[in-house]
Amino acid sequence: QVQLQESGGGLVQAGGSLRLSCAASGSIRSINAMGWYRQAPGKQRDLVAIVTSGDNPKYADSVKGRFTISRDNAKNTVYLQMNSLKPEDTAVYYCTANLQSWTAITWTAYWGQGTQVTVSS
Repeated sequence: QVQLQESGGGLVQAGGSLRLSCAASGSIRSINAMGWYRQAPGKQRDLVAIVTSGDNPKYADSVKGRFTISRDNAKNTVYLQMNSLKPEDTAVYYCTANLQSWTAITWTAYWGQGTQVTVSS
């Protein structure tokens, strides 16, 4: 019933920018944290950025000063503005949300399908 849908990925040159969006929909009662992870080929999935409902963003050291996470609580949507992109940022980016549905009772983590970001040299 609950699903997360990412958009905004694509191919850019080094130094360029992209803006990712993720909208949560379905039988949602409340959302606590929303964030972004990424996974490059042959590597583990790593945290990129996370923001709580109180708007307290935190970032991985590798993206500080370049990426900005923001959130529209009225739309259940989280964004990731990515500037000064580097080839090492190439990965599949996954949206995640920790939320309560009207049927699940407990807090549960949900994941999107992922969106590909490719940065060329």
